[in-house]
Amino acid sequence: MKTAIVIGAGPAGLMAAGELARAGVSVTVAEAKPSPARKFLMAGKSGLNLTKDEPLDRFLEAYSGDVRIREIIQDFGPDAVMEWARALGLEVFTGSSGRVFPKAMKASPLLRAWLHELAALGVTFNTRWRWQGWQDGALVFDTADGAQTVTPDATILALGGASWARLGSDAAWVPWLEGCGVKITPFQPTNAGLTVVWSEHMTKHFGAPIKPARLTAGTTQVQGEFVISKRGLEGSAIYAVSKALREGTELYVDLVPGRTLDDVATRLAKPRGKTSLTNHLRKVLKLGPAQIALLQEFARPLPQDAKDLAAVVKALPIRHAGLRPMDEAISVAGGVGLDDLDAGLMLNPMPGVFACGEMLDWEAPTGGYLITGCLATGRHAGRAAAHWLTA
Repeated sequence: MKTAIVIGAGPAGLMAAGELARAGVSVTVAEAKPSPARKFLMAGKSGLNLTKDEPLDRFLEAYSGDVRIREIIQDFGPDAVMEWARALGLEVFTGSSGRVFPKAMKASPLLRAWLHELAALGVTFNTRWRWQGWQDGALVFDTADGAQTVTPDATILALGGASWARLGSDAAWVPWLEGCGVKITPFQPTNAGLTVVWSEHMTKHFGAPIKPARLTAGTTQVQGEFVISKRGLEGSAIYAVSKALREGTELYVDLVPGRTLDDVATRLAKPRGKTSLTNHLRKVLKLGPAQIALLQEFARPLPQDAKDLAAVVKALPIRHAGLRPMDEAISVAGGVGLDDLDAGLMLNPMPGVFACGEMLDWEAPTGGYLITGCLATGRHAGRAAAHWLTA
């Protein structure tokens, strides 16, 4: 029987392990942490967003990077992900935004069913096995029982990117692959919060949501919501423009996306008598305290002319100190470039070694795209490895 080892027990690694086991390969999964899929569990702590139920062509537009990533995901898109979850015994539902969740919401029931299936297929799990690179052609692991070496017929690397190191994605593998001639695009944060150094008056608004809002960063525009936090701005709308912000684009926020500029100017031009400007904004535009606080923070002193003030309300410039550090980002851009991989995601300089998941150089927003991408690339690498072994 052919043997394979999958290094990394996240969604990509588990998917690859299942494909190999179904092909009759003896599979071992090596995981550095005490238990599998820790980042996956964290992602599903408040609701596991598996994928997004939308037309495939629109779904694929969310992915940046080599066109082959989109081709791989096309073979295992939203419909396939939903069927896969149902096959594990998990019912799913689609929310109003198109996001797909298990009815149980959390990741743990799905992970338990998944691990049970893999165990039934004969997959072996070795936890607390931290990969240390290669030595004389063998894989070396640091384990609770000391150093262990393994020489499988095929190796699948599913090591994650460089965010959330405490959950396992620490990019320690980069120098080992570079030493073997694999080109690595430097990692950068994406789907990350924005750092803002607030003035003292903003303290009472920490935790306040800003919704609805329309964010514009260059050619990227998204309508959604975000939250004022102690360290800056967080939330899905901020994450959606993080790529553009990382590339140096200015950020503007429309605090009343449902109103036109002329309508806002007309409302602000109404006589306010002795009413303060703050109360005038609250009455004629229905702005809340947190929205008004943002206006004061970034545009003080506020223009007195109605048209000028309307322009600020519709396009408030956000001063910031860049994205949060990479280890706080939900995901990263960068990693193993697809130029160094064949059609089956095997490393060209290293026959029999495949890579998948977040360690590949691709990028996507939150909203189900990230997990789908990891599942699809893991499935693709597992199938390709099984084919390579039998061929």
